[in-house]
Amino acid sequence: MKFMRGYVAVIDRMNRWIGRVVMYGIFVMMGILLWSSVSKTFFLPSLWTLEMAQFAMVAYYILGGPYSVQMGSNVRMDLLYSEWSHRRRAWTDAITVFFLIVYLGVMIYGGYDSLSYSLQYGERSPTAWRPYLWPIKVIMVFGLFLMLLQAISELFKDILRLKGDDIPREVI
Repeated sequence: MKFMRGYVAVIDRMNRWIGRVVMYGIFVMMGILLWSSVSKTFFLPSLWTLEMAQFAMVAYYILGGPYSVQMGSNVRMDLLYSEWSHRRRAWTDAITVFFLIVYLGVMIYGGYDSLSYSLQYGERSPTAWRPYLWPIKVIMVFGLFLMLLQAISELFKDILRLKGDDIPREVI
């Protein structure tokens, strides 16, 4: 129990900090897209802007995902869930989080394989700009790993709730 509470505290704090920093990535994307519009209107169009905005969006989305799960901001079908007891919710969440952990394990395995291929062969995008793809793949694997850590944290929270040890949600 003590290990679980410590794990939850450390992982939640880390993912909260990363999520808060990454949320400003929206301004990076806005800047890239603004430059794209300005360069297409007044100068020669830049080759890199659209793909760089896509890379920034991937980083924003994948690194902000664990924070979103932690805050409960993910979309959830609430046809029956809100009527259930806290114990039944904890059981349902624990089962679904277990499947999420398995899924993330498979995704990390595939992502790591793709990353190692990208590093080994110097994989580049097939566009005119032709950037290396390994930097965004590193971010993707790292983000999936953070999501796995957060999913384990959520599983621990559900187990603690089932044992009667309620984890208060910290004020953000």
